Amino acid sequence: MHQIDAEAVERLVPMSAAIDALEAVLAAGLDPAAEPDRGVVDVPGGQLLTMPSATASYAGVKVATVTPGNADRGLPRVQGLYVLLDGATHTPLALLDGIALTSLRTPAVSGVAVGRLAVPEAERLVVFGTGPQAWGHVEAVRAVRPGLRHVDVVARHAGRVAEFVARCRAVGLSAAAATADAVARADVVCCCTTAREPLFDGSLLPDHAMVAAVGSHEPDAREVDAALVGRATVVAESRSVAARECGDLVLAAAEGAFDMTGLHTLDALVRGEVRAVPGRPRLFKSAGMAWEDLAVAAAAYERWAAAG
Repeated sequence: MHQIDAEAVERLVPMSAAIDALEAVLAAGLDPAAEPDRGVVDVPGGQLLTMPSATASYAGVKVATVTPGNADRGLPRVQGLYVLLDGATHTPLALLDGIALTSLRTPAVSGVAVGRLAVPEAERLVVFGTGPQAWGHVEAVRAVRPGLRHVDVVARHAGRVAEFVARCRAVGLSAAAATADAVARADVVCCCTTAREPLFDGSLLPDHAMVAAVGSHEPDAREVDAALVGRATVVAESRSVAARECGDLVLAAAEGAFDMTGLHTLDALVRGEVRAVPGRPRLFKSAGMAWEDLAVAAAAYERWAAAG
């Protein structure tokens, strides 16, 4: 069984290729609603997650941990490994770095949604957070909206914000530290935090803007408020996952601001069956699903195998 480390994952599958891989499996007919549920086990200090998925060509499972206390230890909050198997024989093919895979596939899924929901002329991005997911979302938005020119960065730690701003400037973007009200000037907003309460006032968001919220997969945590959910065209990976894991939507529905029957799915968006409603913001709420890991892991393995 071959090992594909973090550096190899990043080299083999650039962001645009990861977005293409995800779009391809959805366009080919993959039904996210038919996927196995994420396994979640509470363990001392955090959670152990298992995320299996399979197609005719490949099967795989990600074993991941979520350890909130790791921030104080100088360690990643999310860690893990991915085992890729042959789809017919189930022979192990590769072991991939789970952190690199997650750091790539989550913003790539958002990239699929941004490519279809954000206005074509999008220039201004607001990012909440300064971690790997925040940077991955800058890359994903650039991949599908090459006209992006400015990034506002909102986070609590001034030093990390300064570093993130410098990183954006190093790749040719204008960037600045900002506060939450920067969403009033945004074309795209990416929420990549561990927040459990809304990050900004949803009424400030322009009618044309698009939000990707990816920070949680718990029914009692949210990054966006009910005001935004209630006025937006809302897309999620799966209706059943959204009802079980997406607190941004579950809590808005409980407050009477949103009817879950009005939720659209990502596969329908990719097939062209969903259109953003003019005059309303667009919201993509992602909880993360196992098919996404499998699609990107398979792309990495195939590119590794082709390189010989």
